[in-house]
Amino acid sequence: MKIIGLAGWSGAGKTTLLTRLIPHLVARGVRLSTIKHAHHAFDVDQPGKDSFVHRSAGAHQVLVSSTNRWALMTELRGDPEPGLAEHLRRLSPVDLVLVEGFKRDSHPKIEVHRGANDKPWLHPDDPHIAFIATDVTPPPGAPPHAGLDDIEAIAEAALRHARAM
Repeated sequence: MKIIGLAGWSGAGKTTLLTRLIPHLVARGVRLSTIKHAHHAFDVDQPGKDSFVHRSAGAHQVLVSSTNRWALMTELRGDPEPGLAEHLRRLSPVDLVLVEGFKRDSHPKIEVHRGANDKPWLHPDDPHIAFIATDVTPPPGAPPHAGLDDIEAIAEAALRHARAM
């Protein structure tokens, strides 16, 4: 599958950009999936739901299914966190996978940079940054770039730089 990531510091606008990029690409006929790395303890389940009770009772995996969607939750219970490549193998085939997070992995990425955050650029230390989406002018020698609101240019860059992993 072809993948491209969005990498940037917290507050740079990665999720906001993804939520604008996804419908734009889908409208162009691109079938896509996303992978989001969560840095904090998170839970998609809720106390009181049967699935939560199953997990709390010790089930290693709980699959919840309805006529609209299904979800598989796996408890790591001390096992190491799976890497991006392992998660990609779990996905059904699509045209493109957009990855938010996993910024230290070796896949092509679009750096999302917001000047107001006053954070350093990622591209000087990451050779996998192929494009930049930003609200400021990148330094000389930076990869090609577009404004954060230029969804068309960012979509083109995503499709152009995505590579099979």
